[in-house]
Amino acid sequence: MIRKLTLSLGLAALSTLGLGLAPAPLLSSAAWAEETPDVAPFTLGDPNAPIELEEFASFTCGHCAHFHEDVFKRLKADYIDTGKVHFTYREVYWDPYAVWAGLLARCGGEMRFFGIVSMLYEKQKDWIDPKDPQKTSENLRRIGQTAGLSEDAMNQCLTDAALAKALSENSDKTVDAAGVTGTPSMVIDGQLYKNMSYRDLKEILDEKLAG
Repeated sequence: MIRKLTLSLGLAALSTLGLGLAPAPLLSSAAWAEETPDVAPFTLGDPNAPIELEEFASFTCGHCAHFHEDVFKRLKADYIDTGKVHFTYREVYWDPYAVWAGLLARCGGEMRFFGIVSMLYEKQKDWIDPKDPQKTSENLRRIGQTAGLSEDAMNQCLTDAALAKALSENSDKTVDAAGVTGTPSMVIDGQLYKNMSYRDLKEILDEKLAG
């Protein structure tokens, strides 16, 4: 996980990107003083499912990428799609690249969000360039293009200062409230769990369903 690139240093670097992901307006003091939008999490499954599961994850977290490839796909097929689990994805933003990825994912709206999330995790090693923010910007835009986002849409989404601020602040609040100290973490029916194998997760879920 690229933890705290740092966020303050990374945000300062955004102003140097020109027509990249986040040009100077993102750092405008006036923009950051504006009222920020509400940030609602994206969910999957039946809201009335017997189990509530929240995942706390960062787009730049290697363990999160592994979780989505090895655990989440089976969780979705076995429990979310079958109406047993209502899943909430909680975005965690501890570094600027994660913020950029979050702006891109949300640009797709509710219908495309989880598809873009999957692409971000599957291609994580390809789009993250720790030494070159501009290259990272270009890589993310290619993911957006593959997802069917237009250049105009990406330009608007990826320079949304108010949303960037809201995502960062909401991340801090939800992480602190849940007691999350690392990603990925899960909150299952109000109880916090650290990263685990699908086998261990399945055991927890099946025990709850049996009870």
